[in-house]
Formats: sequence, structure tokens, C-alpha cells
Amino acid sequence: MYAIVEILGQQFKVEAGRRLYIHRMEEAERGSQVEFDKVLLIDNEGTVTVGAPVVVGAKVVAEVLSHVRGEKVIIFHKKRRKGYRKRNGHRQNFTELFIKEIVA
Repeated sequence: MYAIVEILGQQFKVEAGRRLYIHRMEEAERGSQVEFDKVLLIDNEGTVTVGAPVVVGAKVVAEVLSHVRGEKVIIFHKKRRKGYRKRNGHRQNFTELFIKEIVA
């Protein structure tokens, strides 16, 4: 069983027992449970339920495991023969979730 759920403006495919990395949820504390009720689709062993726009009564229950930072991404700009070089880096903040169950 899996579901397509909208979390913080992005859509994710979630399954019970899996870990999920989403953009940082500042209001969620480590060890707390969060529920997402914007479930767009549920597949229960071949029986697909599509919401219009969401599936009524469905929700995804998850536990916040930790707040982590992603790997560093290097941004490098160069214009040839002009002596212009610019280097910048970025590390994205993520929240690690453990999907406990999908309530349909």
C-alpha cells in the first residue's frame, strides 16, 4: 500500500515503514508525530483511489526522526577569457520522517 501525499507544497510517494526526507519543518520537534491529510491518491494492492482534489478521510501519520542538512552543492560561474570566476555553496536543511501508517 502506498499513497501520494502533498507535504509543504511538494508531492511525495509514501509507504508505511519507509523514511522520507522533506524540506525543513521548523514547527515539528524531534520525536513528535505529525499527520498529513492532503492525500491525493491511495493504492491498496491494486485498488486505486484518486481524490478530487484529496481523498476524503485519508491521512498519513509520520514521526519526526531528526533535522539534518544535505550534502553541499557547489555553484560555479565562469566567463571565459574575462577573468570572471565565482564560487558559491549551498546546503539544504531537511527533516527526516518515518512513515508509521496510512489511514484510508
